[in-house]
Amino acid sequence: QTLRGRELTISHRVRGTRARWQQLAVTNAEQALNARLANRQHMAARFEALAQVLGLDEVPQRLECYDISHFSGEATVASCVVFGPEGPIKSDYRRFNIEGVTAGDDYAAMHQALTRRYGRIKDGEGKLPDVLLVDGGKGQLNMAREVMQELAFTDLTLLGVAKGVTRKAGFETLYLNDVAHEFTLKGDNPALHLIQQIRDEAHRFAITGHRARRGKARRVSSLEDVAGVGPKRRRDLLKHFGGLQELNRASIDEIAKAPGISKKLAESIYASLHSE
Repeated sequence: QTLRGRELTISHRVRGTRARWQQLAVTNAEQALNARLANRQHMAARFEALAQVLGLDEVPQRLECYDISHFSGEATVASCVVFGPEGPIKSDYRRFNIEGVTAGDDYAAMHQALTRRYGRIKDGEGKLPDVLLVDGGKGQLNMAREVMQELAFTDLTLLGVAKGVTRKAGFETLYLNDVAHEFTLKGDNPALHLIQQIRDEAHRFAITGHRARRGKARRVSSLEDVAGVGPKRRRDLLKHFGGLQELNRASIDEIAKAPGISKKLAESIYASLHSE
């Protein structure tokens, strides 16, 4: 009533159409609540199964999984996704734009992402997971072990996930803490379903970040290639439109209205930005 600014009447004894709408709202709320509770129970069972498989004394409360995404080494992005017993903790997801490594070197990219993430945890920022999953098999697991040893997180449980010979879901090869401890799980094991779920989520999150970064890099590169658009004019253009995304949406006439941009130059800029 205070927010609405005038008197508010709530009717709970309604008839006819309003009664049917009321019942529909109650039914939808009950179904949503039941689905949420069922999902919690389902996820909790998967966490319990994972604890049993890994030989943990307690059910883990926090899982982190890392994945690397790039296209021929271009615009490499590392993703970190976090799961708890109730499902994804999306507020704790992170992406890392990887810089200064050889194109296509996924091991160096993983080393940089883990060093940045866990270096901050060592400095008191963020939470240490109970289990760290790395997608990529033996090489990436060894890289994760190296980083954890460098940062003195030697008690952290590590789990490497490799796609296996067939590269099909359900045939993953797993490595617990080191490559000597190799094992597989049956396709119907709830722990494997949890591993697949978090691995797929890390891959999805990395892919979306990589595509966004690659698209931005290409648009900036296209702008740099336009004759007559130097660093200052490029900055002025981005400032005028409020960013690269807004400039990319602008028409030729709108670009031509920017300070110092002729109609001919606007046409060149537009063509370059929309060349793909």
